[in-house]
Amino acid sequence: MENSDSDIPSDNDWEDRGELAWNEFDWERYLREQENAITRYVEFYAKVIERIDRIDVVAEKMGWESAESLEQESEADEAMAEFEESVDYVDDDDVYTLHKNPVYISTKGLYSGLRKPWELLSTDASKIPTPLAMSYMANLHLGEEQAIQGIHALDFGDYAMAISLFKRALSLVNNTMGLISEDKTQSYPEIKAYAQIALPRLFDLREIWLRVINECRKELKRPIDEEN
Repeated sequence: MENSDSDIPSDNDWEDRGELAWNEFDWERYLREQENAITRYVEFYAKVIERIDRIDVVAEKMGWESAESLEQESEADEAMAEFEESVDYVDDDDVYTLHKNPVYISTKGLYSGLRKPWELLSTDASKIPTPLAMSYMANLHLGEEQAIQGIHALDFGDYAMAISLFKRALSLVNNTMGLISEDKTQSYPEIKAYAQIALPRLFDLREIWLRVINECRKELKRPIDEEN
């Protein structure tokens, strides 16, 4: 770690260095690493699927800190951020994009576990009626899209918008649950078996997003003076 020529570089200087330091190959490697993080999440989740506290267990295995720990260390983090602004270095581990957001990783991982087995089933109309297969996939796609937009809003610090988007995603998750829980769909053995896999993941998506909404509401209630 070396000091820069200027003690406090401007934002433009930082952006220029980042532009020079990262080429297409670097970003491709970075994106593959983040895709591997989603794969790790899926693997960890599968191993603890029977546990009630599975989303917390997986978060611990992924190396994510709890909300309480992050809140307690917020002052130290702010001080470290101020220090890092005066330092001229870029480490792969320090580069942050949406792909590193724990909510993004968990959301993508859980939706992956919902989508892949359904895609295999929906190729056979005798196992799943085509209208149901299409409707269910549409709900999965829309729910994931709304959640990803909510995570974008989180990263931009727009907590009110994030709440609205996650509420939309929650509504779609509820619709998704309903599609595979109706009596007429439960008469299909394949759908009944799929529901055993899907419902825990859908409940966990809902739990994660409700936690995010709760944290966003806390942020919105904080006095503006506390942020300065």
